[in-house]
Amino acid sequence: MNKNYLVDRKKSIEFAFKGISALVKSEPNAQIHLIASIFAILSGLLLNISNTEWCLIIFAIAFVWTVEALNTTIEKIVDRLFPEFNEKARYIKDVSAGAVLISSISALITGIIIFVPKLF
Repeated sequence: MNKNYLVDRKKSIEFAFKGISALVKSEPNAQIHLIASIFAILSGLLLNISNTEWCLIIFAIAFVWTVEALNTTIEKIVDRLFPEFNEKARYIKDVSAGAVLISSISALITGIIIFVPKLF
């Protein structure tokens, strides 16, 4: 393998972690997702969920984080392209935020299905 390829991959990973860090630091909703993610992981550890349940929880967490990152990116691009109020820009941002809401609700339902029966 080419040494430059490995250096480039290392830089790409560093940039990705910087992006995640910036997302958490700048977006209040990402901070809520972080708390929810930690809560779900700790709950899974405490309630000794199965491997299949872990897969579902990890997928739900990753799904919400991915959609939140894409939503933030879309909002930043739209804000840059339309610095003044624009009805089409508002629509784009609303739909993007709606995608985060859909992913968050589906993750919450997944958590309820997995965790509630283990509590009773």
